[in-house]
Amino acid sequence: MATSVYERVREAIVRGEFAPGEALGEMALARKFGTSRTPVREALHRLEIEAIVERSARGVRVRVSSPEEILDIYEVRITLESAAARAAASRATELDRVRLRAAQDAMIATGDSPVERADANRVFHEAVWQASHSATLVDLLHRLNVHLIRYPSTTLAHGNRWKEVLREHEELLEAIEQRDPQRAHDIAEHHMAGAREVRLRMYAEKENRPES
Repeated sequence: MATSVYERVREAIVRGEFAPGEALGEMALARKFGTSRTPVREALHRLEIEAIVERSARGVRVRVSSPEEILDIYEVRITLESAAARAAASRATELDRVRLRAAQDAMIATGDSPVERADANRVFHEAVWQASHSATLVDLLHRLNVHLIRYPSTTLAHGNRWKEVLREHEELLEAIEQRDPQRAHDIAEHHMAGAREVRLRMYAEKENRPES
């Protein structure tokens, strides 16, 4: 039950049902999800460990993001994704390359839904991580992704980012297929730096948007 409530609260935060800074009362959440306070308390504890919620004077609230935090997360992600791409170019098996090509083809075939695009993009990146054959990198990247779920609006829906991503993924895949570690590293580094810049622009646009 605790795991179920945890997943439901987490999903509600990801979907934006609870705004950044909004208080999350145990009683209110228990009523919303039809459970007792104990599994809610355990769920909030797990989410606090994952830095999705935080303690405040009013109790527990959804964590508030900042440009500094975005920069911090992406600086680490750039390093890890680049390392995974380099390792994948050196260690990818034929099966890994087949999976990467299938993931890229699935992205190309994806429609206009931001959710579907984000899912397809995640599958491609996870295929790169697995192709690195580095259990440490895979673990760290999965842990880092937890921090990104608090940003439910995908960068893939911003401007021409989707077309850029498809092109950059194709370039990365070619570097891995050609076993060119340095090129794979550089492409992944540029790719994630671009994602960081888009995320910062999205944050700025949201901050400058007039209240309705």
